[in-house]
Amino acid sequence: MKFLRVLKNENRISSETVQQAYYPEHKSDFSIKTVFSGHRTFQLGKRQLNLYPESFLVIKNGTSYSSEIDSSVPVNNLSISFSPSFLQDFDRVQKYNHADLLDEPFQDGDHPEFSFMETIYPFSGDMKYNIMHLKDHLEKGTPDDLLINEYLHHCLINYYKVYNKEVVDKSEKLNFLNSSTKVEILKRLTLAKEFIISNYNKGIDLEDIARHACLSVNHLLRTFKQAYGQSPHQFLIKTKIDRAKYFLRNTNYTINEIVEIIGFECPSSFIRLFKSMNNITPGKFRMYS
Repeated sequence: MKFLRVLKNENRISSETVQQAYYPEHKSDFSIKTVFSGHRTFQLGKRQLNLYPESFLVIKNGTSYSSEIDSSVPVNNLSISFSPSFLQDFDRVQKYNHADLLDEPFQDGDHPEFSFMETIYPFSGDMKYNIMHLKDHLEKGTPDDLLINEYLHHCLINYYKVYNKEVVDKSEKLNFLNSSTKVEILKRLTLAKEFIISNYNKGIDLEDIARHACLSVNHLLRTFKQAYGQSPHQFLIKTKIDRAKYFLRNTNYTINEIVEIIGFECPSSFIRLFKSMNNITPGKFRMYS
């Protein structure tokens, strides 16, 4: 299934299910990218990001990027692009008090660019719930632009919440007095997280992660733990287990096949670790999911 919906205010939603596709480099408006099966590879400058169903990607206005899908299974992906005027108005409403908004309800002048970090975020909770319902309405052909725009408004509200949890709160945990140092450290830690998520099954080591983040190994270890409450190794293992949960819920792959896909050494060690982290074996997890 493939569709493109362009609303009156120039917000755009597109979706398609493909196994092979290449999307040439282009610039877009502020956008949220998701996949519901398989994965999609994005190239943002020198950064190569693999997007899986457990995450969503935010791309800022004006960023040049290309992407590719090359999969043995159909990849269902959805992209939401927000018009600059809709985004600017939303951001203004979040930052200004009611009195100012009443005095200038339709202000079209210069406004600071919507501020955020362009990266991969967890796709769960209210964010996932809202987008799944939006997707359902779109696939049913709901003609009501008002309803669709309300869903897009809530996408941005939920993104604000995710951003505060994943970026603002994490930066506060870093033990640096200088705010610019905190921002730079978090940017580099974000590169480390992206690299782990995108290459979780490729046998990466600590030196690979540190090099990608432009941090020394020990600096990475110290600051990653401060920000995220876990080591890079623990984050890598959690990423593997989360991917395993997805395959257990949504595919018929055997345990041995899943172990190979996620890059574990052997089924027995995977089963022991899965049970220790979830208090249930992979087989029972699949049965009850």
